[in-house]
Amino acid sequence: MRFKEIYCGWDSGRLSQEEAAEVLGVSSRTFRRKLVRYEEFGMEWLLDLRLQKRVVHRTSVDEVEKVIRLYKESYRDWSIRHFYDHAREKYKFKRSYNWVRLTLQSKGLVHPVAGRGKHRRKRERKPMIGMMLHQDGSRHEWIEGRYDDLIVTMDDATNEIYSMFLTEEEGTISTMRGITEVIERRGLFGSLYSDRGSHYAVTRKAGEKVEESGTQVQRALSQLGISMIHAYSPQARGRSERMFGTLQGRLPQELKLEGITTMEAANRYIQNHFLPEFNHRFRMKPREKESAFVPYIGRPLDDILCLQEERVVRNDNTVSYNGKILQIPADDKRYHYVKCKVTVAEHLDRNISILYGPRKLSRYDHNGNLANLEATMKKAA
Repeated sequence: MRFKEIYCGWDSGRLSQEEAAEVLGVSSRTFRRKLVRYEEFGMEWLLDLRLQKRVVHRTSVDEVEKVIRLYKESYRDWSIRHFYDHAREKYKFKRSYNWVRLTLQSKGLVHPVAGRGKHRRKRERKPMIGMMLHQDGSRHEWIEGRYDDLIVTMDDATNEIYSMFLTEEEGTISTMRGITEVIERRGLFGSLYSDRGSHYAVTRKAGEKVEESGTQVQRALSQLGISMIHAYSPQARGRSERMFGTLQGRLPQELKLEGITTMEAANRYIQNHFLPEFNHRFRMKPREKESAFVPYIGRPLDDILCLQEERVVRNDNTVSYNGKILQIPADDKRYHYVKCKVTVAEHLDRNISILYGPRKLSRYDHNGNLANLEATMKKAA
């Protein structure tokens, strides 16, 4: 009706084509095209001709309702991408990710995220696997109703996670456990990139550089020939931070879907199901095919990746450690070890050993009781 009014003004000479087009908010060419169509076919031909075409790939109402119902009932706290990946494999979705995103947004189930600027990376990834590994921990409600630390050790070249497990609190033991799992599965690596947590490094004053030695982790890595690299800002650990952002949007939801409520069950699920699938989806291809991992052929890892403290043996061949009195049994190498400097090693399984140089004198359980005492006494006799 607005066009008919402007047409009458143009037809009577009160408006030029340019003026009529400006009033309608179109170009002069579009106005002339509408003139021809109106004069030849009438008002109904002024409608957009695309409205008369049938949409070939139009989605059925049942399909839209199925997606909405599925998301509401089982995946309400999942991200769109995680829901899409899971549903496409489990329910054989044929629609695109963008279609799923727009459908959920149109129903108010998820809200659009503000666009982010382009992220510029100053540091290139390492060209080969095993050159540098990242290790970090994240405290989060991974299991519904409880907060634990997730320890992740991943490769800089590919983002592949070699070790991942939940623990009550991040610390020296969890750090060494992650390193041990990597070396046992892949071999020795070049360097470890981490934050400046107290179990990784000693910093005398805030903002200053870390000490080159002083922690159990630094001592163990030095014995293994692995370099230690410390990050001095959250931005420097952007790769790890982005990885934990992805994990926080996927792991808790899957653990909840599986009905997992204990840390032991969660760690089994991570190792057997979540981690292989996660690496398959997010692992990148390295620039070089060669590997920087080196097979480990040294002394037992258990004697290096552990807590070590020096002690002096007492007159009765005992050593005091954390409130426990550890009795060194007699052996055929020396008459006694009185006044000798020995190393007390607390292993990852909380058992204890006494080392004299490279030799292990005895082993104890976590309560300080000598392990296999009868066999040790027979050997001494």
